[in-house]
Amino acid sequence: MTGLRLGPVLRYVDWEAGDAATVWVETDRPCTAEVVCEEGGGGTAETFQIAGHHYALIQVTGLRPGSSTRYEVRLGGTQVWPLPDSAFPPSTINTRLPQSDSARITFGSCRWAAPAEGEKDPAGPDALDTLAARLAKSPEGTEGTDTARPDVLLLLGDQVYADEISKATRRWLAARRDLREPPGVEVADYEEYTRLYYESWLDPEVRWLLSTVPTCMIFDDHDVIDDWNTSASWVADMRATPWWQERILSGLMSYWVYQHLGNLSPAELAADELYAAVRAAPDGTDTLRQFAARADQDPACVRWSYRRDFGSVRLLMVDTRAARVLKEGARAMLDEDEARWLADQALDDSRPFDHLLIGTSLPWLLPPLIHDAEGWNAALAAGARGDRWARFAEDLRRRSDLEHWAAFPASFDRLARLIAEVGSGPGAPATICVLSGDVHHAYVAEPTRWPDEVHPGAARVYQLTCSPVHNGIPSSIKLGFRFGWSATGQRLGRRLARHGRLAEPLMKWRRTGGPWFGNQLMTLTLRGRAAQLRLDQAQRPRGGRQGDGKARLVTAMTTNLTHE
Repeated sequence: MTGLRLGPVLRYVDWEAGDAATVWVETDRPCTAEVVCEEGGGGTAETFQIAGHHYALIQVTGLRPGSSTRYEVRLGGTQVWPLPDSAFPPSTINTRLPQSDSARITFGSCRWAAPAEGEKDPAGPDALDTLAARLAKSPEGTEGTDTARPDVLLLLGDQVYADEISKATRRWLAARRDLREPPGVEVADYEEYTRLYYESWLDPEVRWLLSTVPTCMIFDDHDVIDDWNTSASWVADMRATPWWQERILSGLMSYWVYQHLGNLSPAELAADELYAAVRAAPDGTDTLRQFAARADQDPACVRWSYRRDFGSVRLLMVDTRAARVLKEGARAMLDEDEARWLADQALDDSRPFDHLLIGTSLPWLLPPLIHDAEGWNAALAAGARGDRWARFAEDLRRRSDLEHWAAFPASFDRLARLIAEVGSGPGAPATICVLSGDVHHAYVAEPTRWPDEVHPGAARVYQLTCSPVHNGIPSSIKLGFRFGWSATGQRLGRRLARHGRLAEPLMKWRRTGGPWFGNQLMTLTLRGRAAQLRLDQAQRPRGGRQGDGKARLVTAMTTNLTHE
């Protein structure tokens, strides 16, 4: 009998007509995968093969708009989901009524997989696990309360950690190869990447959650390796190692299979030549590998960014890793084609929207000290103070992860100008929110001063940063981020900026919420032109122990982002 190795993962749910969805699965052999819905509707797909693994992305049609329907997965005609004796409620597909003007969007980033049974969890309770437990108790939730079910879950990077593996995965790798050989205790090839996804997505709570709440995903560095595409010299050093080629190709291939495909709508899938070629081939490994090689050598040949419209909410998920220009003197967070795509999508007025969300794994607005330090570092690395300073700056950039939007000053300003243009145009949205993760804490920042020629009008602009979902942060880093917002920290930052011969930032901003530390998720509730933000943290009651099942989400903050 054909078995279900991983999934189902509910990915795309149609908000236009409210009658379609996609469901991703991995099976243990070739088969016909089928989704059957209790209230009508369903779909089938033949599996495709990559490196000995079998996958299907099932397009589900015939759903009733504004409904919630239970579904099951069948492989070769045999039901394999829900699992026998499951303790979780049935998985459902919730559709929306066309032209809905409300959306509930939960987001976060940076998730270590839960440790093996009996092993201590140094990161504490997992926010996704606790979200799943909350929803399992009240699957449909109660409207207007913190138990209300998210309409979509945005995972903003570091879904897996290819370079920070668990003890269990280390034991698995040691049984497979000699860990004394590079890359040592990091993943090396496609098979080892699949292990990361099994470890992360087979977590029972997370598996059920992903089966019943639609997800949108984008990568960050740890999905491939820490500091991925930090600088041109970093790339040159990595390409000189004997193991990097297999690592980067496997990372891009696995991302395409496990994350990217599900981000696409049925129409985009139908037009995707690579998807068609992989499905048509008896074995799509070589086809996908050739694509990954092209994507690595010429990032402009592929677009990982994408757009989703949720009624009156527009989401632009932006690739801030592979789309970079790294040549000193021309560095940019996004290459020219990618930057034009972002502007075109943000300014597209063929369909009005009340809220613009820009999903970028890396925060746009950082604590002012860190912003100035990254700009200073970028200027020195480009030679503003000579070769000796440039060598020092490159070393510091790698060791300190100085690679956010602030490290690409022209891109930072270009994004600010785009946001201002969107906010000041006719029919401007009520809010423009930049959603980010990466920095292992949460905060809210808001611009306080724009130049006269660059101003978003009445639109409220926010940087909403939420990280991690399940990870840790040293006390020294906590102190550093707190200091970065302080008046003393800001003065120190301006001294660094002057040393780097940097101009004043295009705009000023301040922290209006946080910082919050812990495993956490943010939720935006958008109704018409009103917006509310909530931060939930995973906490274990005093005296509770790991594995006792008592960890839960606790609301740490709720605030209105608009005055309507």
